[in-house]
Amino acid sequence: MPKRTPADIAPRDVLARYHRAIYDVCADDLAALYAEDAVHEFPLLFPGMPRRLIGREQIRDTYRAAWAAASSVVTLEAIRNVVIHETKDPEVIVVEQEVTGAVSTTGRRIDAWGVLVMRVRDGSLLHVRDYLDALRINHALGRLPAIIADLPSQ
Repeated sequence: MPKRTPADIAPRDVLARYHRAIYDVCADDLAALYAEDAVHEFPLLFPGMPRRLIGREQIRDTYRAAWAAASSVVTLEAIRNVVIHETKDPEVIVVEQEVTGAVSTTGRRIDAWGVLVMRVRDGSLLHVRDYLDALRINHALGRLPAIIADLPSQ
């Protein structure tokens, strides 16, 4: 079988690897999917995460820290109900998905929907917009009162 070049790696292939890195809770594998100067954005309120991550190393460091903090509290069970929408731009896919898990300390369920808009070129993620229902996750973790208290009054 001929070896695949980066140009042969489609956005769907990168998404499969993205999901694998999340299941494996491996920030190194996740970061390896991104171009060196990639951008990962959280356009909606996502407490505890910066609005924008710039560059592979910031993506790696941020996910490593976030997953280390969550690993003793949250157990990921599944990424399910994945629907991939192709766009007119062959580099861009839109992904609907549900992330499910449980809070190990309370047994509370986490069922959070999200949408990813991913731009892939030459087998690497260039830009990701991550619209995850972080408030639902934080509600399951019992963090909403603190988050609400920290919101600016404007």
